[in-house]
Amino acid sequence: MYKIEAFLRPSALEDIQQALGELGIAGMSVTEIRGFGRQRGHREVYRGAEYRIDFVPKIKVEVVVKESIRDQVINAIVNAAKSGKVGDGKVFATPIQEAVRIRTGETGESAL
Repeated sequence: MYKIEAFLRPSALEDIQQALGELGIAGMSVTEIRGFGRQRGHREVYRGAEYRIDFVPKIKVEVVVKESIRDQVINAIVNAAKSGKVGDGKVFATPIQEAVRIRTGETGESAL
């Protein structure tokens, strides 16, 4: 099993949700976050005053999947979120040792 974490633009969420749904992914977690990478924030003007926004609004999508579909999930996220501009985001995959469904006690892949 693998935990896939994707740090993305908020505008990509609907496309990501649809792409993962087409792969049969039944659930995901989404967190609103703020951060920056190469994008390094941006400048805005409000009421004539210019100020810098160092931390850009992003979302973090987390999903745990079977190893057999890991690459498909990563590709689906990348294809759905890619705009070709700085700030599209990053995807990380981390091995998961164990999963337990609390309600039923199921473990491993059957808990997903």
